[in-house]
Amino acid sequence: MSNGVVANGASADQTHTASQRYLSTRGEDSGFSFEEVVLKGLASDGGLYIPEAIPSAENWESWKDLSFTDLAFNIISLFVSPSEIPSEDLKDIINRSYATFRADEVTPLVNLQGDVHLLELFHGPTFAFKDVALQFLGNLFEYFLVRRNEGKTGRDRYHLTVVGATSGDTGSAAIYGLRGKKDVSVFMLHPKGRVSPVQEQQMTTVLDANVHNLAVTGNFDNCQDIVKALFADPEINSTHKLGAVNSINWARILAQTVYYFHAYFSLLRQQPSTFKLGDKVRFAVPSGNFGDILAGYFALRMGLPVDKLVIATNENDILDRFFKTGRYEKKPTYGSKAEGGLEQDGVKAHEDGVKETLSPAMDILVSSNFERLLWFLAYQFASSAGMDDEWNKKQAGQEVSSWLSDLKNKGGFGPVYKDVLEAARKNFESERVSDQETLDTIKALYKEVGYVLDPHTAVGVEAARRTQKRALAEEGAAKHIISLSTAHPAKFAGAVELALKEEPEFNFQENVLPPEFVGLDKREKRVSDVANDWKAVRDVVRQQVEEEFKALGY
Repeated sequence: MSNGVVANGASADQTHTASQRYLSTRGEDSGFSFEEVVLKGLASDGGLYIPEAIPSAENWESWKDLSFTDLAFNIISLFVSPSEIPSEDLKDIINRSYATFRADEVTPLVNLQGDVHLLELFHGPTFAFKDVALQFLGNLFEYFLVRRNEGKTGRDRYHLTVVGATSGDTGSAAIYGLRGKKDVSVFMLHPKGRVSPVQEQQMTTVLDANVHNLAVTGNFDNCQDIVKALFADPEINSTHKLGAVNSINWARILAQTVYYFHAYFSLLRQQPSTFKLGDKVRFAVPSGNFGDILAGYFALRMGLPVDKLVIATNENDILDRFFKTGRYEKKPTYGSKAEGGLEQDGVKAHEDGVKETLSPAMDILVSSNFERLLWFLAYQFASSAGMDDEWNKKQAGQEVSSWLSDLKNKGGFGPVYKDVLEAARKNFESERVSDQETLDTIKALYKEVGYVLDPHTAVGVEAARRTQKRALAEEGAAKHIISLSTAHPAKFAGAVELALKEEPEFNFQENVLPPEFVGLDKREKRVSDVANDWKAVRDVVRQQVEEEFKALGY
């Protein structure tokens, strides 16, 4: 448990609102500051951090004309006490984080077709939605470390060694978020020869001294197992302060909450005759680990008028099955039944047991962030008993621990209580989209409106179109729906070219390829091959951090 003391020595109860203090979903840890949860990543009881309360965004309507960065400040401030990050410092962190984006609006909204709109989240340095969170997280890490190191020199400085495993996008976004940052080293493990060429090039052509790419002889599971072994190893933890940047880090969810509000206000400006302030909107979100759509749930709970959050899964459909049946259950697939997707798009970089698809970033067995929603559902259910808030929170933590224990030991849990499932369905719908439907959607949108979707975005758009058709059939009218575009089509060129190869007007080089990708394969690379052995990786981490220190004169 945290001591509840923040940087200036005051009690967290005096300086922090409930939404600025954090607890673990498993119920053992509570009273943490924002800085603690950002630097720790995962709670010591194995749970994920969430705010003790979700704040109400009072006067959110008055934010409608704010820039993305000013909007981000208003939202993030609700979760971060000024005693931890003074307002001017937080503004500076946010401004620097989004100055790296190519679009002035950071996450522009475009009308795709009729009532279906697309939120383009790929205008950051690595052309993927993860930049929105990881540019911010990189600057947060640096801010906290510089402050901790004030007056310290050489090896007395607090140095963070970030270690992560990637099947592609997370690695490049994390590297671009942390490159050149003071007092941070980043080690990104990827399965050698299994990530897409573009993703490998984006990672390995970053030559900053604090960036270390390790190509592991093995699969993605091996990379993840090595990272887990390092975090559990007392020896390296006694000499190095390890940090994590994967999607479980709370700061990533928080940063992503901003673009739901921004998209709503963009729609308000673009559709003044059919969309008014206070009207409800739907969001369709391509979903794997559940972090992106979870940010939408926080926006909804804060007061944004959201009618439904539509979960769009590929054939790895654990989320869709939960919302249809109330059971959350792994269904591993092996052998020829598991084969699919395209090697050139990185399909072979996945964890063991998934069905390979054309949208490989969503090829998951379980969704790592779903635990956070489960806690809120369990808390809501416990609250109906009429006990005090402390009891409700304790019950929620125990329920989540029990569910997750069954998932680990029995491969699944549920069906959950009827009231729990109904509460989930109040805010969420789900759709499962096959590979063929993904290709058909890419082809249809190109033919109909000339827009090229990446395969993950196509999964979301297909789900959006389905839910609109259903609303028209059942209610006679459909609300505006915003589908999240999570990656630039050039990152998954194989699927795009497969879908559009017979289109006479289509030319990948002219229609899709951004200038930033031209010549990427010719640039100097830095990558170390390493054996599938966590002790071998530990030796490489020690050695390369030591070389960094010597170069800095420590």
